[in-house]
Amino acid sequence: MKIAILSGSVFGTAERVARHAQERLAAAGFNLCYAANTSLPAILEFAPDALLVVTSTTGHGELPNNLLPLAMEIRDTFPAWRGLPGGIIALGDSNYRKTFCQGGEQIRELFAELGVREVQEMLRLDASETIHQDTDAEPWLDAFAQSLR
Repeated sequence: MKIAILSGSVFGTAERVARHAQERLAAAGFNLCYAANTSLPAILEFAPDALLVVTSTTGHGELPNNLLPLAMEIRDTFPAWRGLPGGIIALGDSNYRKTFCQGGEQIRELFAELGVREVQEMLRLDASETIHQDTDAEPWLDAFAQSLR
């Protein structure tokens, strides 16, 4: 199974989590496509069987600047991903209650518009509770891999 991983990061933490997800899912036998700042044509050429988005939240609850253009292009292009399984890892800080993990919530809305089905509840990683977000995501990643089999 081919999984495309998309990431949006402000300070690099979401990219680190995405790279860790890539390593973990590759070890589980999946074929992966991940590059920070990837393009929609590259994703479409890869022809994924599943999607994983790892994103932080910035500003007033927006997607990071390095993911926002891709998300908008996906929304405008509306690729044929209806029924594709997907998952979301959202990073945030619960000290910002109103905007906590809102980047992930925006991706959930995009998935719903596209018909991508979340195969597992979005993982919310809280920067005020953990400093090892990459390894904290491992149980969720293992369950995500299992749900794709």
